[in-house]
Formats: sequence, structure tokens, C-alpha cells
Amino acid sequence: MLRTGAENLLNATQNKKMKEQVAMELQFFNSNLMLLKEQLAELNSSVEIYQGNNSRCRIPMIPLGLKETKEIDFRQPFKNFIEEHYHEDPDEYDAAITDFMELREAMRTPERDASGVSLIFAYFNQLYFIDRRFFPPDRSLGIFFEWYDSLTGTPSCQRTVAFEKACVLFNLAALYTQLGARHDRTTASGLDSAVNCLLRSAGVLKYIHDTFTNAPSKDLSPELLNALIKLMLSQARECLHEKAALTCDDTTESLLELSQEAAHTSHEYTEVYDAMNVAVVREYVPASWITLVHIKSLYYKGRSHQHVAEALLCFTGDAQQEPEDDVGLSSRAQEILQYLHKPPEEGQSDTLFLDFTMPSNAKERTYLGLTHGREAGVQYEEALRQQRMCRDLSKRQALTDVLRAGHASINSLLQDFEEQNDLMAIFDPPPIMPSTKIQLTLATPDFTRHRVDDAFHALGPVSSFSAKKTWTAPRPILLKKTERQGLGFSVRGDAPVAIAAVDPGSLAERAGLQENDIVVAIGGQDVKWMPHDRVVAAIRESGDCLHMMVVSPLQAPPYYHQLSKCKSLKDLSTHSTASSSSGVSSSGSSSTRSSKYGSIGTRFNDSSLNNNRFSDTSLPNSRTSNRAMDSSTQFGPVHRIRDPKLLGSLNSSASGHRDKRLSWNPFRKTLSKDRLKADSMNDCNLIAR
Repeated sequence: MLRTGAENLLNATQNKKMKEQVAMELQFFNSNLMLLKEQLAELNSSVEIYQGNNSRCRIPMIPLGLKETKEIDFRQPFKNFIEEHYHEDPDEYDAAITDFMELREAMRTPERDASGVSLIFAYFNQLYFIDRRFFPPDRSLGIFFEWYDSLTGTPSCQRTVAFEKACVLFNLAALYTQLGARHDRTTASGLDSAVNCLLRSAGVLKYIHDTFTNAPSKDLSPELLNALIKLMLSQARECLHEKAALTCDDTTESLLELSQEAAHTSHEYTEVYDAMNVAVVREYVPASWITLVHIKSLYYKGRSHQHVAEALLCFTGDAQQEPEDDVGLSSRAQEILQYLHKPPEEGQSDTLFLDFTMPSNAKERTYLGLTHGREAGVQYEEALRQQRMCRDLSKRQALTDVLRAGHASINSLLQDFEEQNDLMAIFDPPPIMPSTKIQLTLATPDFTRHRVDDAFHALGPVSSFSAKKTWTAPRPILLKKTERQGLGFSVRGDAPVAIAAVDPGSLAERAGLQENDIVVAIGGQDVKWMPHDRVVAAIRESGDCLHMMVVSPLQAPPYYHQLSKCKSLKDLSTHSTASSSSGVSSSGSSSTRSSKYGSIGTRFNDSSLNNNRFSDTSLPNSRTSNRAMDSSTQFGPVHRIRDPKLLGSLNSSASGHRDKRLSWNPFRKTLSKDRLKADSMNDCNLIAR
């Protein structure tokens, strides 16, 4: 704010002396700000604190830091919404609100172990219910989710739960990277665990990349996420190479295969380096990260050449005593060596490369090994130079030790061939072909493994009692059955049970019961979660006096557009496909059409047109079921539809209203009989928003 005021003063004042003074103060302020940003980036980009105890002999991994957020008080907004929207006593949900707030507070600082992963998953799954319960698409509750960038600390604020979900998933990916860096990389089991964590991290980042768009913070931008995904895959590949080196038996064949694995690791780090050098990413990612990726690319390129040198130079026997035409390689080694090097590119005329890739005798084998050994030393020296040029990495003693150890080992190998090495110093080895036997697959986050219970389960099934659906306040219905007159209504559905039909002039109609009302209580007992058969049993057990609480749906007046008449189901299939692709949900639509049996049409819910960037289908936590929606149970006669051929027996609890009383949905599969198709589509006026 002070900076903005000073800039406005600089632009508005005409006093030259004042301009100079303000400009000097702004320059001083900007320099301090840049210094603070550099220091913050250096702290956030630190990799040493996340490394394991036995990682001093390994190049450090690059983990991600957690995003930070502020504490949010959900209590009053949630209470107000429960009272206004759900018409219930908000004080009864104090414990649920407290549990949710405590869960979010614990999620901010998770443990660096499996319990921390489970905690983040639990909070993310709970957000599925919170989003549907308390965040309507047409208004805001005044709740703002503020998160800080994981590297720059820049705050970003949004009102959507989708932003909260993306930030939580980013922290999940970051936690996986920290766990992967902490594992013991000196053992095969530790390396396997590190690979597992890194692949899971890459899978979570890929999920964010595919489901969240228009990110307000840079650490969620598609360009950076793409670079981070490649980084995690490269680090997983690095762990696989380290595991292969641990189990290598130092035979010529194993060393040649290991060289191609190292070349593949170097190639992947080169791709990461290119992705981080994109302008959008380079300005954001710490310079030490980019340099470390470059160093790893050089180091593993040197390792690939060193493995070839070891395979060709460290052979049994004295080279001077071997026959000149004996190459000293097994048939398997010769087969690997035949495809080890890249073929020369078309038009390549560089005479500094050796003119052979497959030695024919021991002398050529030695020369080829020496060129690879000398190239390995060159790559190690360049990696050491890059480290010295980086202010942050130059202080990392563990990295220095690894690079110097590699350089010393290749120099020790070449000492025995000093004369030949001087002779072959002018030649470069053929480039090694990257190859691997193991293909890495991203581990997509499995949200179903961490199921949670809806904290606001008492509000009712989330499919019906959500922020997108509006209901009237619960009203009492008192029905006293007589000997000559029954209750006069039927019910359908399952958790919650709805009124399927009301008999004109019956007790139910005079009491104010309406079709499509939802039964929420019977005799003081909450029945929102009860299945169909239990609600029917409760109604019958009430005897001659039935006391119910019901709610009626409220819908905003839709925008109607008259469409041409449809003559067949094929005409509707096109509309349903187009609507589904544009985000219109079939579950949020009701239908009416005009015919001799009544009025039926189709209405698309306004809320279904909202763009939801996170797929709720990945969180099957809802306990609602629609298996009984086609069944109905009658309590007393219903005479609204008198045609017995059309309606059938209304006393049947299984199919009384299955075919004609339920609203027809063009998105749902209908009966395949041609007669029913023709009858259902006659004089159909499709109404859509």
C-alpha cells in the first residue's frame, strides 16, 4: 500500500525535488524487496533439510515445499446457511463444524509420514461434502480461501472450493516428494519406496494439471506443473538407476546395460532442464533448481560414459598378451555393444568422432574405452564448474563430494592407460543410445482408499439436501384415517422418500400434502436416510393417526425456449448428447409433457450449467441410493389417472407408478417397446433453458 501511494505521488507531483526524493525512496524500497524475495526463494528452494540420513553419498533430491494457508472461521457462515437454507437448528451442528475446522487446522501441518498423507486425503474427501452442502452456485457465503505460493510466498485468494481442493492436492504432492527424498537410497527397499512416492507425487500433479484451470497462483500454472511432473519422473528414474548400480555384478554385459540406463536418466533430466528454461517457468523456479537439474544431466551423462569405459578397459588378462584379432568380449557383450551407440545423423561430418563403434580387436576396444573414459571426466568437470557458479549449490558439500568422487574414480581408471589416453585425447566417443528396461507409470491418486463420513450427515442425503436444491421449511401434516376414507397418497423413492401421488379430495390433499414433497420425519423420528420399506412400515405402524413433517421443492423460474416437436427418441438423443458434453447433468432435470394424460416437459437446472473443475465421481462417498426410485407404495385410493390400462393397479407397491407417474427423463434409458416409444413422444414439446 505504501509503495502504491509513493508511485501515485511520483506520477502526480510536479515538484522536481519531490520527484527525485520519491524516486530514490522507491528505488531503495524495490532493492530491499528484491533482496527479501531472493532470500525467501533460497529458503524455500532448500533441499538439504528433506534428505535422509544416508544421503550424503548421493546427489540430493528436489522436494517441493508445502503451501501455507490461514485459519478460517466457518462457524457463523455455516450456521447462518443451515438456518436459512436447511431450516434446521444450527446449534445442533456445532460439533460437526468444530470437527471440520479442526481437520483443516491439522491438515495445514501434516506429519511427514503415512498419517500425514491420510490426513490430507481425509480433508480433501470431506471437501466433497462441504462443497455440495454449503456453497451454492448463485451466491457467496463470505468465505475466502487464501493460500500462499509454495516458493514466492505470494498470497492468492478465491471463494471457490475448487481452489481449496487444488491447493490441498498440491500439498499432497509436495508431501510425497518430501517422503521420497527422506527414504534411504543406499538400500534397494529404500529406493523402491522413493520411486513409489515420486510416482504418486507425479500422479497427483498430473491430476491437478488435468482438472484445475485458470490457476490464480504460479505454482498451479500448467507450465510449471508440466515441468514438475517431468522432474518427479526423472528423479524416480534416477532412483531406479541407483538401484541397478547397487545390484550390478560388474560384468561387461551388466556395465554396458547400466550405461544405457544412465544415458536415459541424463536424457530425461535434459528434458526437465528444457522445460524449466521456458520463460514462464524460469522466472519463477529457483535458479538453484535449474542448475541442479543441469548438473544431474551432466553427471549421469558422465556416468554412462564411465560405465562403458569400465566395461571395455577392466577386462581380464594383459592386453599386450592377447591376440590382435581377439576383441575379448562375449557374444552377449558384442550384441549389446552393437546397439549401444547412436547411429550417425544424416549429413554429419565431424571427424573428431571415432570411425568405429564396434571394436574388432583388443587395441580398438582399448581405444574406444579410453574415449568414453575421457568424455566421462569432461562431463564431471563441467558439472563441478556449474556447481561452483551457483551461489546456493556451491555451499552443498554433499553434492561436491559426489561429483568429486565420480571425477576421481574415472581418473584412477585412466591412469593405467596414460600413454594411450594422450593419443586418443583428440577423439570423441560416439554418443550413447538412451535405453531402459523399466517403463514408469503415473500413480493416479486413489481417493476411495481414504473414505470419510459426511460431517453433516444429519442434514440428509446430499443428493437431495444440498446447496443447489432449495426446499421449504418443514411443515407438519396430520392425517386421521376413518373407516370410510384412507390416507389418500402414495410414496416412492428411497432415502429420501417422496410423495408420488395425492388423491383429489382425500385427507392428504386437505392437509396440504403435495406431489413431490419429501418426507423428513414421521412421528418425531427423522426418516431422511430411511429406505423405502422402512418408511412404509413406519407409516403403517402409525395406525389411524399419522403425523409427518414434509418439505416441498422450490425452484427459480426458468428461462424457456420452445423447440420443435420431437417424433422419436432419436430426435432427443442428439440433444441429450450435446447437453451432457456442455456440462448439463441429467440428475438435476425434471420433465413434463403435454398429452391427453397430463402435462410433461423437460427443465434443465440452472446450477447444472456451472463449470465444476473437479469431478465428484472420483469421490463415491455419498450413501444415497436410487434403487427404489421406480417403486411406489399407496396409502389409500388415488384417482388422478383413471385409465387402468395406463396406470395399472395403484395398490401395487412395486410398479404402480413406474411407467407413467414418474417424470420422464430424456437422458435416462426408457423402455424399448415401439408402442411405448410412440406414445411417449406424441405431442412432446421439449422445453430447455
